[in-house]
Amino acid sequence: MTTHIVHHSDKITLLGGATVDPAHLRRALEIAPALVAADGGADAALAAGCLPEAVIGDFDSISDAARAAIPDDRQYRVTEQDSTDFEKCLRHVAARLVLGLGFLGDRFDHGLAALNALVRNHEWRCLLIGDDDICFHCPPDLALDLPEGMRFSLFPMRPVRGVSEGLHWPIDGLDFAPGGRIGTSNRVSGPVRLRMEAPGMAVILPVEALDTAVAALMPPMVAAASG
Repeated sequence: MTTHIVHHSDKITLLGGATVDPAHLRRALEIAPALVAADGGADAALAAGCLPEAVIGDFDSISDAARAAIPDDRQYRVTEQDSTDFEKCLRHVAARLVLGLGFLGDRFDHGLAALNALVRNHEWRCLLIGDDDICFHCPPDLALDLPEGMRFSLFPMRPVRGVSEGLHWPIDGLDFAPGGRIGTSNRVSGPVRLRMEAPGMAVILPVEALDTAVAALMPPMVAAASG
């Protein structure tokens, strides 16, 4: 059973080692002040003047200077090599939503690995923030109120079907699959509602949709039982 290293009842910002727009990092920390670094993301955190609550990874990227600057009790080395540092972090943090930065830039293969991880670990809600776009795994039922005409892209990471409202080109009756039909460059025509039959669809939106997407992805709080 996976042991959670970091527990938060709300949201967490997870920082990777790729180049990050400082304005996007500031906005993410306004939304989710708790900061966790994935391996070399610790160097990026320190460079931004932030001390992460935890650093998780196999520690093949973090610098000696960063390890010296971060207390030992905040460093968690996970040595298995069957997953990326991003996936290691997803497995070892518990939060209602993870905002991930520094996973989509610099290297195309790292970006693809991050998209794969979103689908492979779809039970953990995570939204990735890039320079121009945000990306997240589509839950079974998604409602978004976005500006008319906004770009709305769907990219299948597995064979998947669904139905839609509020898209210029509806997806009803279409079979999506990697290497087959994809749904990029659609447009918003009204309040968006997606219902997916199975996991596997990535949603890609302009970064301007961040706040709306965060609100839509937040699972409801579970009320405490009264005595």
